Amino acid sequence: MSIAKAFQSFIKNLSRVNDPGEARSIARIVFEDALHIYDFQSAKHLATSQQNLLDSIQARLLQHEPVQYILGQADFFGLKFKVSPAVLIPRQETEELVAWILETIKTDFPSQTLRILDIGTGSGCIPIALKKKMPHLELLAIDISPEAIEIAKENVQLNAVEVRFSQIDILDTNQWSKLEQYDVIVSNPPYIPFHESTLMLTNVKDFEPKLALFVSDENPLIFYEIIADFAKEHLNKNGYLFFECNEFNANEVAQLLDKKGFTEISLHQDLNGKERMIKAR
Repeated sequence: MSIAKAFQSFIKNLSRVNDPGEARSIARIVFEDALHIYDFQSAKHLATSQQNLLDSIQARLLQHEPVQYILGQADFFGLKFKVSPAVLIPRQETEELVAWILETIKTDFPSQTLRILDIGTGSGCIPIALKKKMPHLELLAIDISPEAIEIAKENVQLNAVEVRFSQIDILDTNQWSKLEQYDVIVSNPPYIPFHESTLMLTNVKDFEPKLALFVSDENPLIFYEIIADFAKEHLNKNGYLFFECNEFNANEVAQLLDKKGFTEISLHQDLNGKERMIKAR
């Protein structure tokens, strides 16, 4: 089969479980990153090995497995990251959070060497992207998952930056003494109540790590509350706390921060107009 026909056939088949635009986007990723084919209109024929690989990937995609896990990599902020089911797939909203942090640093702390802590780092995408854009920053990232820490360390090597990692459960206040003082604290914590899982896409709820996604229905803001308390002790004067949040409880998080004495609290909308990020001082 020619490359052109294979590409169109792949999109048609994926459209059974994805909308056509997303199917085309996934097809481009697969052809470029797995097959190393960049001319999707070519009349050249696929090699047998390429066709077999394509068929294998298609079968997994039709079972709703995310393409990033199948290929073992994801794009984030113009960088490549290794991913596995041990970590969340980096998302566009988190890219917007990183951009907001960078903008704030450039405005309020020009040329200063800042100490930044990322809580619940997963793949390490936030601190690595920050370090890549601002090499003078000092970054520590923590996560409860040893598997996530290992992947994050591999991504440091992959992107040739220096970020320190530590396996720490932020909910365990006894471990706070292992951490120091920071100018910026950022977190994209678990924030989806279990009852909202019925609203989620199959490729997210069935494949991505539940530890990084869900919180109890009884206390959905637990990570925001604990991290805010931590920040009151470990955030330097005039420092910033950044959160990614659930669009359905962003205002509740803002109210929580206000009650705890934070100031200059601002909500930030993502490109879809949803309030998904918070900054406080």
